[in-house]
Amino acid sequence: GSLPKWVVNRVSQFVAPKAMKKIYKAGLKYPEWKRKHDPGYKPWVYPEQNTLPSVSLAELSVQHADSLENIDETGLSE
Repeated sequence: GSLPKWVVNRVSQFVAPKAMKKIYKAGLKYPEWKRKHDPGYKPWVYPEQNTLPSVSLAELSVQHADSLENIDETGLSE
């Protein structure tokens, strides 16, 4: 279902600022944390450090939003 607008507005007034404050505080501590935890490992800067397997372009396909709405999940268990 959908949430009432007043719920979304209330949550965005209180929860979002608290989350942003926590993310900001964590970001301030990151440089010190990274100095202690493998400071040279930066696969986002140096792709050769990436140890994840690559995905073949042939395995990728374009999915359109209208096809995602008709996914049958009746056989899935929780």
